[in-house]
Amino acid sequence: MEKFELDILGCGSATPTTLHNPSSQVLNVRDKLFMIDCGESTQLQLRRSRLRFGRLNRIFISHLHGDHCFGLIGLISTLGLLGRTGDLYIHSVAGLEEILRPEINFFCKDSPFQVKIEIFDPKKSEIIYDDRSVTVKTIPLFHRVPCAGFLFTEKQKEAHLIPDMIKFYNIPVKELVKIKQGADFVTEDGKVIPHSLLTKPAEPARSYAYCSDTAYSEKVVPIIEGVDLLYHEATFADEDAARAASTGHSTARQAAQVALQANVKKLMLGHFSARYTDNRILLNEAKEVFSNTMLANEGLREKL
Repeated sequence: MEKFELDILGCGSATPTTLHNPSSQVLNVRDKLFMIDCGESTQLQLRRSRLRFGRLNRIFISHLHGDHCFGLIGLISTLGLLGRTGDLYIHSVAGLEEILRPEINFFCKDSPFQVKIEIFDPKKSEIIYDDRSVTVKTIPLFHRVPCAGFLFTEKQKEAHLIPDMIKFYNIPVKELVKIKQGADFVTEDGKVIPHSLLTKPAEPARSYAYCSDTAYSEKVVPIIEGVDLLYHEATFADEDAARAASTGHSTARQAAQVALQANVKKLMLGHFSARYTDNRILLNEAKEVFSNTMLANEGLREKL
């Protein structure tokens, strides 16, 4: 099965700690790397992960709080030092161009590649990227500033040919692509060999949803319904629910409630407040609602 796996580079919140780095992660889809947020120290964590800088495809920035974008200029500079020549696309809410472009012009004026910033509307759920492997759709979130999450949906692969059946019916090579795409095969004497007899179904398409930062909201549920993995911020424990509400964040229990309502397969908690030295308090509170819950952690690689 081709790769569809998540690497956690940082899962802390705004205040740096020795336990966690600021938000960043990479989704590897068939060896194309999609970065989601780029907090401070992201490039160092990317190096530690042993992911290849050259395979970095696109960057998605959820919102313009520093713990989600302070790492951009350092990463861009390093990509230039490593000889990148292909354009780098960054998808973001409005405002990043005004912030990042002066830094690029000052620190990276001789860069061998162009940085192109594509703006999306965080109030809409819409497709902002699409290729042969994956579709990326925005998830409107509810934070103190314009903010959106991202839904990555793998493209369904073609059916697998059954070699013995292909050989038995002596099917020409030129017909194989059409059969994989769903066509039946008609023999020279007019007999129809159904597609279902010649192929077996491909593995189900996989999906991943990223929701950070956001206050609790059931409006995200229809968008992320049934995803294989949901990463949802869990900045606070129950005892700090009032703080969560006032700052536009969620508790671990609220993240679990979203996962339960959306019928997701697995929940990963992240964006932990620096006030907790042991995140198991968050895990335990979430598991009371949604048992298939795990904690994010730097260096974690989750295969979907």
